[in-house]
Amino acid sequence: MLEGSIPSRPVYGVLEMRPGRLHLMVADAEGAEAILDLAASAPPDFFAGAHIVYIPKKTGDRFVARLEHLAPAQIYVGPSYEAALPRLRRVLAGAHMGLQVYLAGTEGLMGQAMLEAMQAGIPHSAIQTEHRGSTVRRVQCVHCKGITEDVTHDPFQCSHCGLHLFVRDHYSRRIAAFQGVRVDAEDPGNIPQSVERFR
Repeated sequence: MLEGSIPSRPVYGVLEMRPGRLHLMVADAEGAEAILDLAASAPPDFFAGAHIVYIPKKTGDRFVARLEHLAPAQIYVGPSYEAALPRLRRVLAGAHMGLQVYLAGTEGLMGQAMLEAMQAGIPHSAIQTEHRGSTVRRVQCVHCKGITEDVTHDPFQCSHCGLHLFVRDHYSRRIAAFQGVRVDAEDPGNIPQSVERFR
């Protein structure tokens, strides 16, 4: 566990090859680097059983050709997690025993994809994660329950109800988001200066 972290805070590792007939790899942005690093030590036929779902975000086409060069059984490159979700659900629904799941990139992507995999019956312990790139957060307002993606500042204004929220380190696996609590609840109007904490 990271120094200063709390028990609910996710801890990430490094992707490692595991035996299996199908390898589902979901990544965004710099998460592609984790897949490419894994490929460097993989046997030649490893990616013949791989299905890669990749969302480039701000990296554009920087990693796409290199991922395609791995010659996976299938590869999907999409504009957003929401656009990739039907494919991800279809792969998980049709998966057989022994499916290996690899998630890499931002916390928001990994949390949401892990939630989908767990809802499909894959145990949390069977899903590998590796954080790469941005530390922006996906935050749920505990007051209106709205979720704001890609939060960079703390405190920030909820995109749903407009309250100014303090971003807690408390993470909910159930909703794949950190928790945001009203920063001026006890002293309305006393809002600290917003500082960029997540990049």
